[in-house]
Amino acid sequence: MDYGEYYKSFDPYPYYEERGWLIGDGRIGGKAKGLSFANFVLEKNGLSDDVHLPDYSFVITTSVFNEFMEINNFWEKLENLRAHTDGPIIYKACAEAKLPHSLDEPLEKILDLIQAPLCVRSSSTLEDDVKLSFAGKYATCFSSNSGSREQRRGQLEAAIKEVYASTYNPAAREYKRKHGIKWGGERMAVLIQPIAGRQYGKMFYPELAGTAFSKVFRRPSPRIKKDDGVVRICFGLGTRTVDRAYARTFYLTNPNLRPEGTKPHEIVTHSQEHYDYVDLEKQGFASEHVAYTVKDIIKKHRMAQTYLQWFDDNSFHWIHTDTSNMNAPRPVFTFSELPSRCPKLFARIRKLLPLFEKELQLPVDMEFAYEASDDRFTLVQMRPLSVYDDKGRVQIPDVPLERTILRGDRMVANGRLEGVKHIIYVDPEIYGKKADFSDVARAVGEENDELDGERYILVGPGRWGSSNPMLGVPVRYDELSNSGCLVELGIPQKGMAPELSYGTHFFLDLDCDNILYLPVFDGAKNNVYNREWFESHKWKKTSHPAVRHYEGLFDVLLDGDTETGIVIDRTDGEGECR
Repeated sequence: MDYGEYYKSFDPYPYYEERGWLIGDGRIGGKAKGLSFANFVLEKNGLSDDVHLPDYSFVITTSVFNEFMEINNFWEKLENLRAHTDGPIIYKACAEAKLPHSLDEPLEKILDLIQAPLCVRSSSTLEDDVKLSFAGKYATCFSSNSGSREQRRGQLEAAIKEVYASTYNPAAREYKRKHGIKWGGERMAVLIQPIAGRQYGKMFYPELAGTAFSKVFRRPSPRIKKDDGVVRICFGLGTRTVDRAYARTFYLTNPNLRPEGTKPHEIVTHSQEHYDYVDLEKQGFASEHVAYTVKDIIKKHRMAQTYLQWFDDNSFHWIHTDTSNMNAPRPVFTFSELPSRCPKLFARIRKLLPLFEKELQLPVDMEFAYEASDDRFTLVQMRPLSVYDDKGRVQIPDVPLERTILRGDRMVANGRLEGVKHIIYVDPEIYGKKADFSDVARAVGEENDELDGERYILVGPGRWGSSNPMLGVPVRYDELSNSGCLVELGIPQKGMAPELSYGTHFFLDLDCDNILYLPVFDGAKNNVYNREWFESHKWKKTSHPAVRHYEGLFDVLLDGDTETGIVIDRTDGEGECR
């Protein structure tokens, strides 16, 4: 049987039809199919009592999307909206458009049945494919589902229209263009579910949320094998496990391994301090710093000591410790006791991942919510995992220091990219001096467009694509899509560190597009960030002074066995900087 053929042949419709959750007579899309398959596997293996699914999963099928496009004349408008810069126009048009009357009765039914906040998810016909995941390319919206009936209906309609608009957002459009998918040929279904979680005053969120993977394609240590499995966990809504924000990564065969290091200052640098929730009063998605609510968390979550600690004087302390004798106590989510205090959570994940992979006949990833206090595990998504093509062992030659531009020794997967003619570099000394983070990202995007068809090396401080610009340049997928290698510079004095974990939407894109990844830590042993090279060689100016464009001949060599990666200058002759 060809790769993925078994999953392609699975019929997901009965799961929704039998429960009266199907709206329209079109297709249900990839995300809805994955959940249906998960239910099939759980029932087949007698696990339905141990692993919960959302109480409701209504699917607005693609026939309603077609109707929406037709009554608002959007098919015709799309022909004139093909540039990436047209994204805001599409979102504004969709927000002002009317939903089909065929949704009137189903939406009222949803509001009657579901009182909890809602998660409105994309379920495109292209999404969660066996080869292309489209992970993070479309909208997932949270509706507080609070207030008057009219307000609740308005929130739900706005979320549906935002998901529809995301069908043609810049990142999705570039992803389709890069993978040869016809413009305008896609159809969007929508999945509507109650958010798995509980209410705490005006806040609603799950205690913990996570994303787990049956394969580990980018390993931080030779001790971790490809089949070991990995999970990322955060406190609150699971947005921080899939975005380039801080969450705790556990390798399932070695959950105490920390790729960021084991020293307290290394741990705290990579620990979650903000968490996300739905604000029932302000009726929307919100974030909070744990320092402002730590007393409430301790009071309302009896398992708080499992994942929350005080950090003071370069040491960690139990969360119930008296802080009056501490100098500057700082609460952080370290999840240090989670494997020992919640063994059933890890045992369940270890059981589910190989089971889903066996039944799917493909590697898998899944998203879940978890209430530690009563061991309630809710699976909210399951899908095929895009497979990274490991090219085999790469030998790193001896290279003179003056020819070594960059060198790193962590989170390196096998790969090579030779004869590269361009390096796009964001200067850490200039980035962040002004609050023009988006201008820097747009300048990188302009260079990315200019290099269409070229595989270039992209170098910058912190985390590429971070939603928090203080952690890294907030580029979108379409602004780095032509790169062949991403280098993330760890700059300790600026508090900027690479993302040393596998599992975000960002890394799934790297895997799908075969983009190499190299983290480099300035000042760390066995790492090289050759600032002198960047200052002494010629560069082309771009639209922002922080962004430089170097031309020459460069090689990237990554050896996953020795955890060594290097960027080499093979250019003949010397150049002077401009």
